[in-house]
Amino acid sequence: RVTRDICIQLKYEKPASLYSSFFPALQGKKSKMSSSDPNSSILLSDTAAQIKNKINKYAKSGGGATIEEHREKGADLDVDVPFQYLMFFLEDDEKLEEVRVKYTKGEMLTGEVKQLLIECLQKWIAKF
Repeated sequence: RVTRDICIQLKYEKPASLYSSFFPALQGKKSKMSSSDPNSSILLSDTAAQIKNKINKYAKSGGGATIEEHREKGADLDVDVPFQYLMFFLEDDEKLEEVRVKYTKGEMLTGEVKQLLIECLQKWIAKF
């Protein structure tokens, strides 16, 4: 913001900046997507079976260690990769809010969220 103000005084064009968010790696925010690890991301060339396998096997969950713990405490959406992907790919905002509420309360399990993401990604990549 300061740069934009100073540029006017120095008779330069105002610079522009873009803010964007990136998809986290399937293993979570502390790891990165890498071409040397094909299981760290969903690729546009992945088949429906590969998408299902990668999400079920590698996508980091924010749910509890056990079903009982998850039902009691709910999910941590800050670390839950399937939910973060749903924020990009689920077009129905009301459905996303419903999933968010139920998942954080423990009414919805990780497997259900992963299945919803699998369906969304398979449809999206098939269209692509």
